[in-house]
Amino acid sequence: MIRFFRSGNPLTVLLLLIYTLLVKFYYLLHPVAYVADGSEGLLYQLLVQWMHRLTGDSPFLYTGLAILLLLLQSLLFTKIINHHRLFPKATYLPAMCFLLFTSMLQSWNTFSPALLVNLIMLWVFSSITELYTRTSARDVVFNIGFALGIAGLFYFPAIIFCLLLLVSMLIMRAFRLAEWIIAILGLICPLYLMGTYLFLTGQMALLRKIPNIGLSLPMISDYKVWGAMVACTLFFILGWLLLQRPLKKMLIQGRKIWAALIIYVLVAMLVPFFNVHFSPAYWVLAVLPVSIFAANVYWSVTNETFANIIHFITLAYVIVMQYFS
Repeated sequence: MIRFFRSGNPLTVLLLLIYTLLVKFYYLLHPVAYVADGSEGLLYQLLVQWMHRLTGDSPFLYTGLAILLLLLQSLLFTKIINHHRLFPKATYLPAMCFLLFTSMLQSWNTFSPALLVNLIMLWVFSSITELYTRTSARDVVFNIGFALGIAGLFYFPAIIFCLLLLVSMLIMRAFRLAEWIIAILGLICPLYLMGTYLFLTGQMALLRKIPNIGLSLPMISDYKVWGAMVACTLFFILGWLLLQRPLKKMLIQGRKIWAALIIYVLVAMLVPFFNVHFSPAYWVLAVLPVSIFAANVYWSVTNETFANIIHFITLAYVIVMQYFS
């Protein structure tokens, strides 16, 4: 099976759709409405209220929408990776890995602020990859900061991704103070515009809901969460180790993008700890960049039989955790 996903053939998208139904079928059988745990941002609350008036609280609708978002994110992320040739050839392995690893927890397949933030982060990451080739990047860093500000309105702890932007600017470009100031102004701008709108419409009471952030140091007792964390961490480390040799042969831009991806993983792992109420559902933010390192594991294993064994072990774990745990 890995052989088909290693290919960059556009027809692989059809196989990816079938694969999505396979690994997500349990969640379609047992749908959940949406995440509402008190950590969501103001825009997410308004969006859910609008959807409730429009469609009601059908769990199947929300779960189906969440799975469609995951499929869309996998394809967009793969498109970015192939565009920058982070692998020697075009491949759909990152999409496969993202769909497989997000199937380890039901909360990663539930409509949530994190899924909406992931969509924004795809655009943010795509823009970060372009910083190296720009002679002047003031417009790009402002747009990235603005996008992160919007992400903060859906899920306020997402503004911590500004660390990703600032560190990526250090990796991709020489330090320019003006660009850093412009990036921070872009981050503040959506919050300012939302505050202005609420003031002009007499809804200042909602303004207090915007800075929805805390600090949580949870004791995780759910073995499914531990299993998913261990699997993602193991593939991340293996993917990084197997990357060392081919990294030396890459162009400078490719090396810098991989370095930015490592920062992306580390920051995304920290974000959920700043929830008002900790939830592992928000670690789906880290699964997106981890999936490219997992894809590198499958890409680097040249023995097709061994690669398939690794895949089927992971797939079997997912199925067991879904149906038999």
